[in-house]
Amino acid sequence: MADKVLVIGVDETEHSFYALRWMLQHFFGPNDIPHNLVIVHAKPPPSSVLAISGPAAENVLPLLDEDLKKIGNRTVQRAKEICIEHKVQNVTTEVVEGDARNVMCDAVEKHHASLLVVGSHNYGVVKGMNLGSVSAYCAHHAHCSVMIVKRPPKPME
Repeated sequence: MADKVLVIGVDETEHSFYALRWMLQHFFGPNDIPHNLVIVHAKPPPSSVLAISGPAAENVLPLLDEDLKKIGNRTVQRAKEICIEHKVQNVTTEVVEGDARNVMCDAVEKHHASLLVVGSHNYGVVKGMNLGSVSAYCAHHAHCSVMIVKRPPKPME
């Protein structure tokens, strides 16, 4: 029987890295069934981050694209380091340009994943509607089970 594939979406937030740590602790213990892990970061297209047009766009968008690539590479590198801390070595990473909702659902299809794990930013209903919840979209559209990992609230000081 082939190992099951778990896909996790990561971005540069602590919510995302919390979800990764949680998943590693619960699915990659010494007595657990082996899984293949695919870490996916969705790099937004530069034009979706900065609304600019005309001659200035020719100069600014390539610089912004380079910065977004660096962020993506830093994000998956940090995710790999967290995996190594948890003694999980066999990890595939991808930085894919596009809307995170579509990138995650496409990764599920590409890798024939049995589970997609995403973190929750806990935006709430109004902010989530305005920003578009990646986790809600994936829960409705991914062709596998979706686990949404919520980071516990910080204790009040």
